[in-house]
Amino acid sequence: MSIELEQKAKQILLDNDKGGYTVPTHGLYPFQWNWDSAFVALGFAEFDRARAWQEVATLFAAQWEDGHTPHIVFHQENSTYFPGPDVWQTAERTEGRKPSSGITQPPVSASIVRTLWESRADDTELEQLAAIYPKLVAWHDWFAEFRDPLDNGLVMVTHPWETGRDNSVEWDIPMSLVDTSKVGEYTRKDLSMVDQSMRPTSAQYDRYLAMVMFGRQCNWDHKIIANEGPFRVLDVGMSMMLLRANRDLLVLAEALGKTEDVERIKARIAKSAAGINFLWNDDIGAYCSYDLTSKQHLAIVTNTSFLAWYADVGSMEQRQSLIDNMQRILGKVQYSVPSCDPEHAEFNPILYWRGPIWLVVNYMIGRGLLEADLSELGERVFNDTMAIAEAGEFYESFSPVDGTGAGGPHFSWSAAIWLHLNRQKQQAA
Repeated sequence: MSIELEQKAKQILLDNDKGGYTVPTHGLYPFQWNWDSAFVALGFAEFDRARAWQEVATLFAAQWEDGHTPHIVFHQENSTYFPGPDVWQTAERTEGRKPSSGITQPPVSASIVRTLWESRADDTELEQLAAIYPKLVAWHDWFAEFRDPLDNGLVMVTHPWETGRDNSVEWDIPMSLVDTSKVGEYTRKDLSMVDQSMRPTSAQYDRYLAMVMFGRQCNWDHKIIANEGPFRVLDVGMSMMLLRANRDLLVLAEALGKTEDVERIKARIAKSAAGINFLWNDDIGAYCSYDLTSKQHLAIVTNTSFLAWYADVGSMEQRQSLIDNMQRILGKVQYSVPSCDPEHAEFNPILYWRGPIWLVVNYMIGRGLLEADLSELGERVFNDTMAIAEAGEFYESFSPVDGTGAGGPHFSWSAAIWLHLNRQKQQAA
């Protein structure tokens, strides 16, 4: 059965391979997505290491001059997706590069590149690491320059799509403040491929587009967007992932002998590790996001609250509180880890980021738990991840209640995470 699943997972990546980059799934997502590609590289590395490095290199070939690394790269025309490059209008910023969106996504690439580097058989991949390293540094520099308004190492996001958790319950309050009066009419393409019950509402989409229009109107000037944009949230997920990515970038800098970067990266790690406490909420006993516009904690426990071990943050008391929250949540569902607290009024087991499990977040949670020697919880997360992927036919996401697949089928990152974890399981046996 394992061999059969392994072949199926590999075939998904091969089917979604467009020649140097991988689409998340055909139809629903016909372009290259930033953090999708990083995780896809983990899957390719299990049977084609050159292709794994190529995936990352193709993503960073679209990096802007200022270090911004976009969340979508439009490699070719495709009328099945909205909003496309004609809506984003980033041509002036992407001259000489592939068209792309004007926002970014979770900075997981440095962490994935470290994993690729450390899993190599020898030093023959040094050239690939050396080529991608300065691009990783440039992207992290961009975050420090444009997305750290409090100068405490936390990541401010300017669009829910940047977080990768598009319509999480966390964004309901800040989204409600976004003016949609100038959006106009448009036609969504996603609803022709996936049931409305699994996708964001039309009202949410109006707000998403209002944010895109703001960026377009200021010609994607990231200073203006950061200071004046309609959506300004300190995201717990992005902050945890960037902190971890900086820890991993430090290892790469040391491996390459980049002594001029080492102290700067160490300073950023220290700043973020101290600053993350700003996102701690005593009322819920967890880290949560913070809305800079309404100046309030978005006091909701989500799956990204449990990235604390992955980022290596939290006092003994805070970590115990997180363990208590996780055990409470796992007692309410069959599979871990739901993207929203199942006791929250807005929890929905199949609605996009308002309850379903996402294997990429599970991967980070499980890895962090195991690194912190919380083996029982870590193994529970990884075992559940493998089980739902196998039963759910590698869907985009899965119900924590019964494991039902949700969103797009034949999904690249689900197949990639299963391949990566399956190899780890085989090596441990």
